[in-house]
Amino acid sequence: MSHSFTEFLGSHVGEVNDYLAAFFCDQTDRADIERYLYAPLGAFSANAGKRHRPLICMLACAAVGGDFHAALSAAAAIEHFQSAALIHDDIADNGHLRRGKPCVHVTEGVGIAINCGDYALTLVTDAILRDASLGDAVKLRVLRELTDMMQRTVEGQALDLGWVRDERFDLGVDDYLAMATLKTAHYSGAVPLACGAIIGGGTEEQVEALRSFGLDTGLAFQIQDDLLNLIGEREAREKDFRSDITEGKRTLVAVHALEHSCDRDELVDILSRETDDPAALARAVEIFEASGSIEFARAHALALIDRAKQTLAGIELDEDCRALLLAMADFFVERLH
Repeated sequence: MSHSFTEFLGSHVGEVNDYLAAFFCDQTDRADIERYLYAPLGAFSANAGKRHRPLICMLACAAVGGDFHAALSAAAAIEHFQSAALIHDDIADNGHLRRGKPCVHVTEGVGIAINCGDYALTLVTDAILRDASLGDAVKLRVLRELTDMMQRTVEGQALDLGWVRDERFDLGVDDYLAMATLKTAHYSGAVPLACGAIIGGGTEEQVEALRSFGLDTGLAFQIQDDLLNLIGEREAREKDFRSDITEGKRTLVAVHALEHSCDRDELVDILSRETDDPAALARAVEIFEASGSIEFARAHALALIDRAKQTLAGIELDEDCRALLLAMADFFVERLH
């Protein structure tokens, strides 16, 4: 097994894509349902990212001694939730691009986009229930993990949206970290790894160590994503570059700057007026840089990765899988060094 995380993702993404595609086959023989549901949802799912969430779920299963492919249904469930969350999130944020293509609500309308996201949510449980290879006790435990994951993510989204709506500028670093842990870290790291370890028959110590590792790396991943939105190159520009400023997002960079910048009033004004003027967006980034907020966020993400690696140090795991997990941690922040 290669110790390069990017090679690992590339070598297995095809089988995950093929498995996911099977969920979007029209079982009704009605062309309109295909047109208004399965086709747009399937197209959104096929326009994939790197599929790191499903693949680390399968990796965790192998890491504790299980069959890599035994966790495929849980991996798919997590990816279905990702699709639903992104479709709904793009509507809430009035986003325009997702992975370089127009958002579903842009091409299909808000109503159909919401419905597609709703259907993807039903597939989270369906993926587990239809897997005859999992015992009932394991299914129930995995479903509990997935339900908790969805609840935590929605709680985090409530904070993220509510702070913008209510024009909250009294937030600090701890507020952001709590929100991002809820909104992103559980479903981007902790739960995929915990589910994989459960399916693989891992001990409680292994499950909880992998969960903790996933929380820290998942939070670092979100901080990196926020930074790429501000200062990233090609990948960030395929999305809505600097859209976090336009949307007034309370990112780690933003809340740190609000606490430390000499230009706080100007920053509040920029974050409040939903501007997409490149000059205003660039000025906000200047304020972030001058206040040390970009470097603060970068350093915090790297510290999370160091702590995550220490968590795995004393845990019994397959050594090839351990090496890949450590490579995953570096991959999450490799563009922040």
